[in-house]
Amino acid sequence: MLFVVTFICAGIVHAADKPNVLFIAVDDLRPELGCYGSPIAVTPNLDALASEGLLFNRAYCQQAICRPSRASLMTGARPETTGLFHNYVSLRELQPEILTLPEHFVAAGYEAAYCGKIFHQGDTDEGRSWSRDPVRFIKGIKKPIGAYALPENNKLKADNMRKMLSKYGEAARLGLAAGPAYEKANVPDTAYLDGYNTQLAIETMKEMVQVDGKPFFLGMGYKLPHLNWCAPSKYWDLYDADSIPMATEVDAPDHGAAMGLHASFELRTRSGIPKTGPIDPDLSRTLKHAYLASVSYVDAQIGKLIEALENADVRDNTIIVLWGDHGWHLGDMGVWGKATNYEIATRVPLMIWTPNMKSRGVTTDALVELVDIYPTLCELAGLSVPEHLEGDSFVPLLDDPAQPWKKAAFSQYPNPALREWAANPLSQGMRETWFGPLIKEVESRIIDQQGDKWDRELFEEHLMGYTMRTDRYRLVQWRDHRDSSAKPVFTELFDHQNDPNETKNIASENQELVRELTDQLQAGFVSR
Repeated sequence: MLFVVTFICAGIVHAADKPNVLFIAVDDLRPELGCYGSPIAVTPNLDALASEGLLFNRAYCQQAICRPSRASLMTGARPETTGLFHNYVSLRELQPEILTLPEHFVAAGYEAAYCGKIFHQGDTDEGRSWSRDPVRFIKGIKKPIGAYALPENNKLKADNMRKMLSKYGEAARLGLAAGPAYEKANVPDTAYLDGYNTQLAIETMKEMVQVDGKPFFLGMGYKLPHLNWCAPSKYWDLYDADSIPMATEVDAPDHGAAMGLHASFELRTRSGIPKTGPIDPDLSRTLKHAYLASVSYVDAQIGKLIEALENADVRDNTIIVLWGDHGWHLGDMGVWGKATNYEIATRVPLMIWTPNMKSRGVTTDALVELVDIYPTLCELAGLSVPEHLEGDSFVPLLDDPAQPWKKAAFSQYPNPALREWAANPLSQGMRETWFGPLIKEVESRIIDQQGDKWDRELFEEHLMGYTMRTDRYRLVQWRDHRDSSAKPVFTELFDHQNDPNETKNIASENQELVRELTDQLQAGFVSR
């Protein structure tokens, strides 16, 4: 599909008058932050940014997995348009001509560069979406080698991978082997990639500020708190492990879809994690401790990045937008990981600071989506809005955050129970390893629930969960992706007014409401 856009010539002529953009992405970050009401998260820098800008309390990703979510945000097109539903197909393979967000800014006269993870690996789009390379090395700071700071953990990961490669070949690299899920080490911040990349981003910013007549678009993408949760000891020490609150709703939704949840494949592939059965309370506490330490570590890096912006004397002319690509279950509904259609996986942190916004230190309950970021930044920078965009600019909310807004936010995810943790179809290797019994267990629950609706090809290859979040409700409908007119295989409905944790599916006793919301869901996917 070819997308065409017309540029406003004045956008290039007056590029020097335009605001800079600091574009911060944080992987697997759920709204577990002080500014979102967490009683324990130590996130002073993110809290400060929220206190000066606008915090979105109800922001949603378009698919709760890295590559599809980022591809959607960076193109302004929903997964149904990009066609990208899992991590192992590239954006340009499916959409060779689509105009990305930074590509549009470059065409309008911006200098654009990134450090860390903005697009997913394989979609980085050098030479097209970016106008310059970032700084690659910093004298006196050693680049981290390996995923871990401790040699024994890097060795353990390498040994595990070697064993799987000998049995399954290159397929082993698709999630069949890993090292430990976490690491606590007495090392400097730059011993891990997020700290090192922050320093690269700061040096890159300094270079870009020196480019006369050109504003900059700088992307800084943090890998943490994506697994593995590796952070310097001082961030672990910010927390008293015994005081960390754990998930309170640890069961699957009552009468929920058997295919709605997965067996925590992404976590279980890590060394030291049980391959079957529950995650015991002590390990669960350690894992959440590791997650929170990773969040605090990233928060500290963001503080350094914003401080550098101030030191460069460009803060007052720079838009700062920070977003997470999806949420993450920390034992919620009995699941560890992203990759569901529920609130905990689709709701994301989002905050923005602009030089001229009227409302500061405010939280808005307006429903917004990650697909809205592209048109928003276009409007703030005075750029044309490409015709293919499927989101809506939320610039009006910056001045009046309480005004009526979207009626719904939309997400989707292919059957998480019978997909690998990167959302790709199950491989033979997954079936043969320790995942095999888990897959059979989940499959048996689906068969018991679905009865004569069960069809292996449909459920493994083509079943898509479409979900819509309105002001009060979440509707999830499981459909054959090949046929938009097909009747749902199963429907879930949750009432957030009475059940904010989505513990009970009430679809069967609210059939008229389901029909109304179904019509809205169907219309939402074909119109803006």
